[in-house]
Amino acid sequence: MNFSFEGKVAVVTGGANGQGRAEATLFAQHGAAVAICDVAHEEGEALATELRSRGLQARYFPLDVGVAADWDRVITAVSDWQSRIDILVNNAGILKRKTIADYLEAEWRHVIDINLTGSFLGIQKVAPFMREQRSGSIVNIGSNAAFSGHPDPAYTASKWAVRGLTKSAALELSTFGVRVNCVCPGLVVTDINRNAAHLCTMIGMTPMGRAAEVEDIAAMVAFLSSDGARMITGEEVVIDGGFTAGAAYWKVAMEAGYYGARNVGASA
Repeated sequence: MNFSFEGKVAVVTGGANGQGRAEATLFAQHGAAVAICDVAHEEGEALATELRSRGLQARYFPLDVGVAADWDRVITAVSDWQSRIDILVNNAGILKRKTIADYLEAEWRHVIDINLTGSFLGIQKVAPFMREQRSGSIVNIGSNAAFSGHPDPAYTASKWAVRGLTKSAALELSTFGVRVNCVCPGLVVTDINRNAAHLCTMIGMTPMGRAAEVEDIAAMVAFLSSDGARMITGEEVVIDGGFTAGAAYWKVAMEAGYYGARNVGASA
């Protein structure tokens, strides 16, 4: 896709690694000044340094998305650097892979604080800039777990809630020309899950026969942030190779021979 973000400023949380790194890099490659926000200080600084060495605009800002005071500090610093904020990607997220029986209350609250409250605070803190500019794009990173149950109850609850937050924010900010959307990835192999026990099973039940690459997610985030999506708000886009469309039905149909042989090679 041919994006242009010249003159735009993008804030990407969880931007030091994985999906966030791919998103931040894509925005910078297409002209945006990118604020890479994360708690992974070494990786964040290294990415910002790498992008600047390529003639791109990027800075690293330490940010714990669940802490309002951190948001205030970062938003002030980004404003001092670039004087505007055009794009926010609420990408930071965690999961514990624990059952209801095993979750400690503090662990539950930690997941909710990062995945849900972090997105809420991000929207709340950037909205004044975007309202004043009468333009802007906010992309929340949800999950296909927001359309069904998931073995991690806190993660599932937080991602269902992010869908609702997205729609409420889209309605509230639409008057000001600000769009809010949600990208919901399925299986994406990154360092956080590269050795997880469920990978092979998940890929085997995905109709497209592979996991998504971080670049697949970044491309949709960039599209939703671009002028090409100027009439899209309050929406969720699932990127999971058809898993949510009916993985179990697809698996049964394949085993019964209804669809013929798979013609896509599985890969991680």
